[in-house]
Amino acid sequence: MIRVTSYLQGNWVDSGNYSELISAVTGEPVAVFHEAELDYGATCRYAKEVGGPVIRNLTIHERAFKIKFLAQYLLERKEKYYEISTHTGATRRDSWIDIEGGILTAFGISSQARRNLSDLPWHVEGPEVTLSRKGTFTGQHICVPRRGVSVQINAFNFPVWGMLEKLAPAFIAGLPSIIKPSPLGSYLAFEVFRDIVESKILPEGSVQFIAANVPGDLFDHLTSQDSVAFTGSAATGSKLKAHPSIIKNNVHFNLEADSLNCSILGEDVTPDMEEFDLFIKEVANEMTVKTGQKCTAIRRTIVPKNCLDEVIDALKNRLEKNVTGDPSLKETRMGPLASIEQADRFEEQFQKLSEITESVYAASNLNGAYSGARLLVCHKPVELDEVHIIEAFGPLTTIMPYNSVDEAIEIANMADGSLVGSLFTADDTIAAKVVMNCAPYHGRFMVINRHSAAESTGHGSPIASLVHGGPGRAGAGEELGGYRAVLHNMQRVALQGSPTTLRNITKQHIKGAETEESAIHPFKKYYEDIRIGEALTTGKRTVTEKDVEDFAGLTGDHFYAHTDPDAAARSIFGKIVAHGYFVLSATAGLFVHPDEGPVLLNYGLEDLRFTAPVFPGDTIQAKLIVKRKTRRQQRETDKHPYGMVWFAVEVTNQENTLVAEYTILTLVKRKEKLEIDR
Repeated sequence: MIRVTSYLQGNWVDSGNYSELISAVTGEPVAVFHEAELDYGATCRYAKEVGGPVIRNLTIHERAFKIKFLAQYLLERKEKYYEISTHTGATRRDSWIDIEGGILTAFGISSQARRNLSDLPWHVEGPEVTLSRKGTFTGQHICVPRRGVSVQINAFNFPVWGMLEKLAPAFIAGLPSIIKPSPLGSYLAFEVFRDIVESKILPEGSVQFIAANVPGDLFDHLTSQDSVAFTGSAATGSKLKAHPSIIKNNVHFNLEADSLNCSILGEDVTPDMEEFDLFIKEVANEMTVKTGQKCTAIRRTIVPKNCLDEVIDALKNRLEKNVTGDPSLKETRMGPLASIEQADRFEEQFQKLSEITESVYAASNLNGAYSGARLLVCHKPVELDEVHIIEAFGPLTTIMPYNSVDEAIEIANMADGSLVGSLFTADDTIAAKVVMNCAPYHGRFMVINRHSAAESTGHGSPIASLVHGGPGRAGAGEELGGYRAVLHNMQRVALQGSPTTLRNITKQHIKGAETEESAIHPFKKYYEDIRIGEALTTGKRTVTEKDVEDFAGLTGDHFYAHTDPDAAARSIFGKIVAHGYFVLSATAGLFVHPDEGPVLLNYGLEDLRFTAPVFPGDTIQAKLIVKRKTRRQQRETDKHPYGMVWFAVEVTNQENTLVAEYTILTLVKRKEKLEIDR
C-alpha cells in the first residue's frame, strides 16, 4: 500500500494523522495519506535559500535539459503509473492523457524553451529599442528569475499532468516548486514525485511535496517574489486568490478554473454531412473521457433548433454503445468517478440542472462511484442563466438549441468565460463570424471540418505549445503556450542605458554596442573560443554593371529596376539598382572563410532588411559581429558536439550608410562534450 507523505527540506515526513485513500473501482483502501503538522515558513525558506540559488546559477537551457532528462526517466516507469492510475477510475485511454500527456508536456516545454529562449540564466527578449537620435541611449527587455518559490495546487482529475505542466516551466524559469496535490488521487502524484526525488536529476531544494488537505498557513509566508498556480473549481480558486497575503503582497496568482465550455454545431451542417458525425463523436467523447471529469469538457452543446431531434438521437445512439465498468478491462470506455463523494456531488448538481431542463437520456447507474452518462435539453438557453452557471462535473452535457448564428454566439458567451469553445462547420464565413465574436470569452477556440478532423487533437486537450486558460469564470489565467510557459514564471524588466553597457549586462550583443576586432577569423574558432561582441570587418567590393547583369542572368530575376534603364529611371531609385540578393551574396563572399574549420554550416538567416539601395559603382563592406550563442545537444547521428552562433551582419557603402542588415545562424564545433550530450 502506498504511503503518501510530505517531502520537505530534504526529508520525508510520515508523522501525524493518517487516513485511508479509497480506490474508486474496488471501494477498498489503496493508499494511506499522512498529514503532519508542517512548518510552512521553514519550507519556503528552504526552497528560496537552498533550491533557488542553485537553479538560478544554471542557464535556461541547462534547466530545460534537466526537465528533458527527467521526462525520459519518468517515461521509462510509466507502466507503474498506469497500474496505479486505474484506482482513480481512469481507463488506459484516460490515463494516457494524464501520464504520458503530462510527461510529453514537460518534453514539449523543454524543447520550446531551448529553441526560443536564451542560453543564459535570464532571457533577452526581442530586439533592442533605440531611444535616442544618435543611438547612444537604448532599451532592452529581459526576463529574469524571481527570487521566490512557485506554489502549485493541483486538482484531483489529472494528478500527473497537473503536476508536470506546472513544475516544468517553473523550474526552467529558475523557480523552486512546492507541490500540493488534491488528496483525492494523490497516491498517483506521490508515486511520480517520489521517482522525481529518487532520480536526483533536479537539485536539492528545487522540489518539495505537501501531503495535506488544507495548506495551513502556507500563504502567510508568501511575498511579491512568489507565485501561486492553482487548478480546480472556480469557487475554491477565487477563495484562495482573495487570501489577505495574496492581496497585500501582490503575489502572482494564476487561476485555471473549471468552466462551462461549449461546442457549437454550425447552422450550415445537416445530419447527412461529415461535420455532423464529427460533432456527435466529439461531444460524446468529451462526456465519457475521464468520466467527464475534465476542466475542458463540453458542458454546453449548442445546436441549430431545426436539427435538435437528430442531435439528441445521434448522441443517445452513440452513448448507448459506451461500456461503463472496471477501467482495467480493455472493453471499458468509461470508469467510475474519482470517488463516491465526487459521484454524490455530481448527482447533486445534476438534480439542480434537472429542475430547469428536460432529461432526454440517462444511462443506468452502477454501485459506488459509478455514474451513467446524462443528456439534458434546455429549450430556453438565452432566458435561463442557471444553465450557464451550474456545472455538474461528470458525464453530462446540456443541449441548447439556437435560431440564428447571432443567438448561438450569445449563448456561447453567456457562461462569462471558458477555457475552450469549439465549432463544427463547413462554412468558413460562419467560422469567421463565430470565432471573432466568441474569442473575447474563450481561452482557446477550435474549428473543425472534414479537412482537419483526422489530425485534430480534440476539443478537450490542452496542448503544450498553445496557451491554456481563459477569462472570467475560467480564472483569467494563462499557462502553457510553449516557451511562454516559462516566461509566465519570470519577471520582465525594461533595461535602459548605452548599448555597450546593456550588452555587458545582458551578455548578448545589442546594436550600437562597441565591438572588438578579432585577431582570428571567427569561422576559424571553436564554439568555446567565440566571444560575444567580437567582430570581423571585411575588405571592400565595388559593384559593377556587369555584376548586376550577370546576377540577373544567373537567377532569372529580370525585374525592371535591375535590367531596364528607361523603366528604372521612372522608378523610386531613378536608375539601375543592384539586386538586394546580390548584395546579400556578395557580402557572404566578403566574410566567409574558405578553409575547413570549426564552422559546420550556415543554419539560417533572420531579420533581413535592405535599408538603402546599392547602385553600380557603389562600394560595399561588411561587419560580422558575434551576437549570441547556444549549446546544442549532440545526437547519435552528429559527428561532433556543436553549438549555434548568431552573427549580426551590417553592410555599409562608401559613405558608411547602412544598406543591409541581418543575422546569420551557424553551427560551430565544440571542443568537448558536456552533461547535455548524455
